[in-house]
Amino acid sequence: MKKVTGIGGIFFKCKDPQAIKEWYKTHLGLNVNDYGATFEPEEDSKGSLSWSPFPESTTYFQPSEYPFMINYIVDNLEQLVQELKQADVGILDEISSYEYGKFIHILDPEGHKIELWEPVK
Repeated sequence: MKKVTGIGGIFFKCKDPQAIKEWYKTHLGLNVNDYGATFEPEEDSKGSLSWSPFPESTTYFQPSEYPFMINYIVDNLEQLVQELKQADVGILDEISSYEYGKFIHILDPEGHKIELWEPVK
């Protein structure tokens, strides 16, 4: 029997899919199409994709009211944060550094909490 070997997609509801796709294209550089975006692994990628169930009582996704959060791998978190600040994107905290990389949390226009991660190279 085969076991799960990765995540094939992340899907979420939103009020205006076209506006959300444009926001992610403009502010996070996603190469969007009619359906969303496809991520192909890069040869030298140090990131990974995690699947992590949280208890129903978690407050980790706050201030978002949505029952999920997406983590996106980025190349230069500090530079991206400066660009996001200039564009008045909602930044929720400061950059945190750990042995496996740097993180920060932002909100998209509909209140979805996003975790940005720059893995250690």
